[in-house]
Amino acid sequence: MQTFLLYIVTVLVWGTSWIAIKYQLGTVDPLVSIAHRMALATALCVLLTYLHQGFVRLGAADHRRIFLQGLCLFSGNYLLIYAATAELSTGLVAVVFSTMVILNALGGAIFLGASLSPSVVLGGLVGLTGMAGLFLPEFETLSLDDPRLKALGICFLGTVSASAGNMIAVTNLRRGLPVLTCNSWGMFYGCVTLYVAALVLGKPIVVDPAPTYLASLVYLAFFATVLAFWAYVSLIARIGADRAAYTTLIFPVVALMISMVLEDYRWTLAGVTGLLLVLGGNWLAMRGVRR
Repeated sequence: MQTFLLYIVTVLVWGTSWIAIKYQLGTVDPLVSIAHRMALATALCVLLTYLHQGFVRLGAADHRRIFLQGLCLFSGNYLLIYAATAELSTGLVAVVFSTMVILNALGGAIFLGASLSPSVVLGGLVGLTGMAGLFLPEFETLSLDDPRLKALGICFLGTVSASAGNMIAVTNLRRGLPVLTCNSWGMFYGCVTLYVAALVLGKPIVVDPAPTYLASLVYLAFFATVLAFWAYVSLIARIGADRAAYTTLIFPVVALMISMVLEDYRWTLAGVTGLLLVLGGNWLAMRGVRR
């Protein structure tokens, strides 16, 4: 049951976070908004860590790994994916990011000595096919001379960064380091990196005082960052990085369900078929997992 709850929390929170992200767009540069989000998330995660279990003493080698985890999982992937999002629809971004299912499975086998589960790989491929069906209209607008192909490559690099962060997180978990401690330091390192990047790129570090901006910032910091990443990394510890990555295929489906209500999204035959494939792939990937 705990595994199921962690899975549901990750999917529902990340599947609904796009609503809050819409209120972040406007007067503040997205890079700066992400930095603010990570700064607030760091403060919240530090508080929760202190109240829950306290901080575990870390060695220099532990900090180096967590620093890399922060670069990959809490800053680098955001920098790359947000850069790509300026040129791509959310559907195309979702499809590319969902390749993390396969990347995590291969990365775990190559770098961590994990067994390459045929059911997870097959489930991932079936799910990716389904994602392509869900967002088929976006794919149909692409051509070989389309400048968006470069953005797709940048988005894929962001996905590779996130997957690398997953691999480092597994290494930290295997060393017995608590999730909250690693996330607190990782978010701190990611936050600092984002602010430095903003300064280097000349982005003004400002805050929008609008209530909608501040409320969405709090939601993204606490729920979409602190809570969701705690649930996700805990999920990795229980079922492995390959199966946990399947959440990246499910939460775009949640977003589409909400879009159906708020933005009049209309289902097509390709979309319904894609949804069934995503759910079928999830069943294949999760067979044998203790709930």
